[in-house]
Amino acid sequence: MAPRDDAWFEGLFDLHSTALYRYFVRRAPRDDAEDLTADVLAVAWRRRDDVPDGAELPWLYRTAGFVLANHRRKLRPVPVEVVPEEVDDSDPATLAVEDDEVRAVLAALSPRDRRILLLHAWEGLDGAQLAEVLGISRGGADAALSRARARLREAWSERAAV
Repeated sequence: MAPRDDAWFEGLFDLHSTALYRYFVRRAPRDDAEDLTADVLAVAWRRRDDVPDGAELPWLYRTAGFVLANHRRKLRPVPVEVVPEEVDDSDPATLAVEDDEVRAVLAALSPRDRRILLLHAWEGLDGAQLAEVLGISRGGADAALSRARARLREAWSERAAV
């Protein structure tokens, strides 16, 4: 195994910090995304011997899920009039988050289905990486993704019928 030194961490940062930041922008207030990203990277540095070779990003996303859960426990509600009206149209994923129909359909899904779909579609995780993040087998991850997609199609159909 390569040494887990400053050079290793710089490589990890260069490869994955933007993906982590985008992960948080889609799930938390934009003002918090940078700090949450830094928190995950700090955990990666402290626990660098636990980060699996070749599966760094799934490990980071799993850690990000824990960091986000802790953050949400502390989060105060934001009044609707404070939410910015501007949409960042440079990132299609951000546009999807801003789309009321997409948000409504995603809200109709279970938290697990929503998490699986977002990790796959927005974070770009393949089946093996998804399995690593979820802590299940590859077959289990593939099945969970298939079921989540089916429930998403069903939710879209129900919304279209209204």
